[in-house]
This record gives sequence, C-alpha cells and structure tokens, in this order.
Amino acid sequence: MTDFSSQERMLLDRAAAAPMLAQTRAWAAINSGSRNLDGLARMAAVLVEAFSTLPGTIRLVDPAPVESVSPDGRVQAIEHGRHLHLSVRPEAPIRLLLTGHMDTVFPIDHPFQQQRWLEPGILNGPGVADMKGGIAVMLAALNAIEGSDAIATLGYDVVINSDEEVGSLSSAALLREMAAGRLAAFTYEPSALPDGTLAGARAGSGNFSIIVTGRSAHAGRNPDDGRNALLAAADLALRLKAGSGAGFSCNPAKIDGGSPNNVVPDHAVLRVNFRPRTPQDEIAARALIDRSMVDVARDHDVSLHLHGSFGRPPKPMDAKAQALFGLVRQCGAELGLDIGWRDTGGVCDGNNIAACGVPVVDTMGVRGGSIHSDAEFLLTDSLPERAQLSALALWRIARGRFDLDRYKKEGITA
Repeated sequence: MTDFSSQERMLLDRAAAAPMLAQTRAWAAINSGSRNLDGLARMAAVLVEAFSTLPGTIRLVDPAPVESVSPDGRVQAIEHGRHLHLSVRPEAPIRLLLTGHMDTVFPIDHPFQQQRWLEPGILNGPGVADMKGGIAVMLAALNAIEGSDAIATLGYDVVINSDEEVGSLSSAALLREMAAGRLAAFTYEPSALPDGTLAGARAGSGNFSIIVTGRSAHAGRNPDDGRNALLAAADLALRLKAGSGAGFSCNPAKIDGGSPNNVVPDHAVLRVNFRPRTPQDEIAARALIDRSMVDVARDHDVSLHLHGSFGRPPKPMDAKAQALFGLVRQCGAELGLDIGWRDTGGVCDGNNIAACGVPVVDTMGVRGGSIHSDAEFLLTDSLPERAQLSALALWRIARGRFDLDRYKKEGITA
C-alpha cells in the first residue's frame, strides 16, 4: 500500500469508519421492490435523512410518466416511486455525478425478505449487494470528501432512482439532465465478480411489447374465417430469434393472450428483449423488428402495434472511459487492490450516463454476488474497501488528476 500523505490518510480513515454495515442492514430490512410504492416512499425518506448529513440541496423528484402494455393489450400508465436528487456546490469548477438505485427486484410478497450470516463476513439478504450496500459506500465516500480540502474545487450531484431494476424509464430524463456537463460519473452497482472485477463495456437493451390483433372464429365450424393472433405472435417470436446473432441477442420472453380451445384467438402480446453490442447493432435490431412485423402482418393477415424502445444504449469502452477506469485502477493499486474489468451483457444506469458523453465507472459498489436471487450476498469487508477506493478517486479528481488537458484538446468540455 502507498505511503499516503496525512490528508489522504485522514480521508481514508473517515471513509472506512462510516457505519456502512449497520446502514446496509437497516436499509435492506425495508422492502423496496420496484412496484412497492409504499416501501419505496419509506426508503426515500430514510435516504433523505441519511444524505442530509451532506451540504447542498436535497429533494425528491416526481417520476416522469411511463406507459406499459397490459396482458389484454391496453396501453396504460404505470406508477413509480420518487427519485432522490442532491446537488452540492453546483458552481464548482469540477462537477461529478454519482448515482444509485433504491429499488430491488424483490416485491413485497417475495419470500426472500430476511437477512442471515452465511459465515462470518458474508451476509445474505435482499438488496444487500444490489445495491443498498453500494449506497452506503457512496455516502461514506462523500462524507469523507466533505471533511477534506477537495471541497474547494469539487461539486457533485447524487441521483438515487426508484426504478433502475425495471429500466429507469421514469428517471431517464433526470439522469440525462444531471449528466449534462459533468466531467465524470460513478454508479454504485456491485462489482461484476466477487473478486472486485468491474464491468467495462456493456451491451445495450431494448424491451418491447408487440400487440397482435387478429379475428376470432369458431374453432370447429369456420376456423379459416379467423386470424390466429397467438400463432402470429409465435411466428414473430421465431423470426426475431432467428434474425439475431453476431451483433445482438434476442430473447422472446412471454406471450400473453389466447382464448378457449374452441375459439380462434384474436389477441396476443409478445414480450421480447434485445441486447445490441454497438449503436449500429441497435439499428440492425430495430430494422429486424420492423421487417419481421411487416412480414407477419402480411402472412397472417393480422395487425401489429409496437410498444417500447431501446431504453439502455450500448456503453463502449472509449478513450474517456478508459482514462477514468485507469484512474480508479491506480487508486486501487495504491490501496493494495488489484482492479480489473471485463465486458458484460448486463445493463444499468451507466449505459444512460455514457450515452450523454460522460465517462462512467458503474460498478463502484460492494463486492458480492448471486444478485437478483435469494442467494444474494455481500462480502462485508468490501464496505470500507470500496468506500476508501471511491474517496481516493474523488480526491484525485478534485486535485486535477483526471486528464482534463487531453479532453480539452479533443474538444470535450467538462
């Protein structure tokens, strides 16, 4: 480990001493599944109180309107929780964005609600890694920074949204607004691997519901007069899957609809997800959707309506991202941590931030694993470790160690 200056040592000690485990356990005891509005409201209130230890202006932002397609094909509004936004020193010459999410994948009626120790230092519980532990790490690092002279140059915004696990549709505009003009961003998803490996480039993601409308008829007397929407939806699913490959994957996930056995079904909804690797792959995937819908409408004599979008753009490892990852890796090395990264097909708010031209390391949270399952676990020794890593990276950025000159030469403004 590097022989740190007295100021750096004080910074690191403050970060490591924060009550992160207690906070993580208290927050994980609150069910804040993405559709549990009461739980999200409670979680938001608790986080407002916790983040009020920081200076600046804190508020809860109403979610943007979002529509979804019900199983019967109706397009209807869907509610989300409010999002936390904290703004600290917006006039500072160096401005960053830090993000997290308060929602989990575990609804109020999910059987996984309790925490337990698998063994000393390994805590099993809903959201302990993804990402209530990450929020605790973020807060610890920021409280440490506020006790240093970094505040002379560093300003930041914090966004903790309520809908990341369901696509961030009601918070995407807020994320774009807060990313504008920021030098860099950190997002506090858990590490890609339990050993602390970060996520590098990410694929994009698009979720679609395709409403198929056919014509009902008696299955015995006049079936040929009908237009089978269920069959058309199945054909469309097969065509989309067959058309995916090198540049993007396709996962037809569900078909809603159907009818009694003696009726030709006149309604179906196909749910499908795409994961394009590059912006060009996203264009190709959309062309496949459009082409396949035209062909199925013609061949089955049905009508189709597309609902959804590519809500998470692909996130490449460009020169800006590589520079920020390099800074984090250097800080890790000075702390005795071997920081590496690998590409992944998973998506998060880092995709949306990177699409704004802002470099982002989006796995600055805890080490753990088995997220999105009842085996989710947190390695508790990663709480002080990751808080120190974030605090040191923020300190170095505040002191001009992030390559501003190169960015300005490339026409990139902070």
